[in-house]
Amino acid sequence: MPKPCDLQINIDGQQIFLLKEKVISKYCGGLKKLLNHQKRRCHVKELGIRINDFPGGPEGFELVSRFCYSNAKIQITVANVSLLHCCAVYLGMTEESFSNNLLQQTETFLERIYHWKWNDILASLKSCQLFYAYADGYGLLEKIISVLAKFVQNSDSNLLTSSPSASSSSSSPESSFAQRFSFSSKKTTPEKIKSSLPRKAWWFDDLATLPPKIIEKLFQTIGAYKADNKDLILTRFLLHYLKNIATQSKVVNCRNSNEYAALAETAAYGVISVGKEIFSCRGLLWVLRIVSKFGLSRDCRTELEKLIGGMLDQATLDDLLVSGHDMGVYYDVNLVIRLVRLFVDINGSDGLQKVKRVGRLIDTYLREISPDHNLKISKFLGVAECLPDTARDCYDGVYKAIDIYLESHPTITFEERSRLCRCLNYSKLSFEASKDLAKNPRIPPRVAMQALISQQPKISTSDLVTESPRMKHSQLVLSNEANRESFSQERRDMKLNIEKMQWGVIELAKLRKQMNGQEPQLFTHNVLLNPARASSSPRFC
Repeated sequence: MPKPCDLQINIDGQQIFLLKEKVISKYCGGLKKLLNHQKRRCHVKELGIRINDFPGGPEGFELVSRFCYSNAKIQITVANVSLLHCCAVYLGMTEESFSNNLLQQTETFLERIYHWKWNDILASLKSCQLFYAYADGYGLLEKIISVLAKFVQNSDSNLLTSSPSASSSSSSPESSFAQRFSFSSKKTTPEKIKSSLPRKAWWFDDLATLPPKIIEKLFQTIGAYKADNKDLILTRFLLHYLKNIATQSKVVNCRNSNEYAALAETAAYGVISVGKEIFSCRGLLWVLRIVSKFGLSRDCRTELEKLIGGMLDQATLDDLLVSGHDMGVYYDVNLVIRLVRLFVDINGSDGLQKVKRVGRLIDTYLREISPDHNLKISKFLGVAECLPDTARDCYDGVYKAIDIYLESHPTITFEERSRLCRCLNYSKLSFEASKDLAKNPRIPPRVAMQALISQQPKISTSDLVTESPRMKHSQLVLSNEANRESFSQERRDMKLNIEKMQWGVIELAKLRKQMNGQEPQLFTHNVLLNPARASSSPRFC
């Protein structure tokens, strides 16, 4: 009596199927050739083979077995047609082995794909995730995606040519696919598109459930891949898609970055193609924040940053506070430096008012990032000095940022404090700021002295009072006398501070002479400034 099963097939090391060789070989031409070859080599009656990486794994092979044991009959649906088709191709289930074999049945079912509903296409595409390589290699994926692309492209044209009320009323994919909108006779401008275009199309959330490989294949089929992407709707979908991924995963690892890098670059090129006509500066910075998480090529990032840099005068403080990605720095200072330099290069001397607006923004930004303990002096100076001197009418904002930085970094050395103050233009400091700087214990004495000296020309040339034609003579005299006394007192205080600074430096020079046994040049220089007081140097207080 013959054994009921004479064939063992191990699928992916996960499950073993006990089958009759005669039944399986009747429909699977490729498997029959493999078994005959093994018989000739091993000379055994009972065969056992292992198939690795079978389409769909044990689930796919089980469907094939059911087909073979049911006399070539199986219920084919939208959900399983992709898997059955790939299994049929893999096992060689063609007409050469059996009439109306599995491959022929799946191809007949797929001929009606252009009449499928939107949800049927999505279900079929999602089923391809487990055997993507086979579906792509056998041309099945391209066939399904081409139908999906028609839905998307039809929706795209509807959104651009219909009124806002018409597009918003199209809530179902079938009604949108069937409905046709007439083109408007009026000229479509970027402003009209920007004001009337909806943020999301009806298919955004549905496609957002698909894996990145299928989305990438969709854009390749449409012809909007990477630098070829000029479509605003597709670009907005990609940004929606990448935002969801970044929100769900929170931390995008290296593997995710590689999977989504091409899509991020495609989205970036789409944004670059429409530029500032559609996106504001804040919107562009948001785009850069999203796509940077998945990686961008240098050329693509440069183009996007150039677009943002040209509009930097529209940015706010919140827009610039972008979290950093390296060295533990809380803010992405390098990005801000690059954007400011691009802004200066693009606007040049023609946009002086814009440059001054950015100057005020950068001073505010400096005060915001100064408390960050990981912020290095070189980065602080990089931000402060990336603008030309003409960008600031007053350097009080820079001084305030320096003071905050010194207060938050009490351990930096004397030399580093002096280096930090090099970005100040003392002549553009207000009188009040100079007085505060002179009394600030965190500021090096030499810097404070330079700031006070720079105020002397302003003092000597200042007008004490402007006479009002309506003011009586007696009032004018009293007013002038009061102003003179107040101003004289401030001037005396300033001179006293300068003298304290000078004699403080003299005492430091004496101390250095005692330690090193060398005569410092600084001592001689300061004595010559005021030789009458060289014999009795006051203490610095």
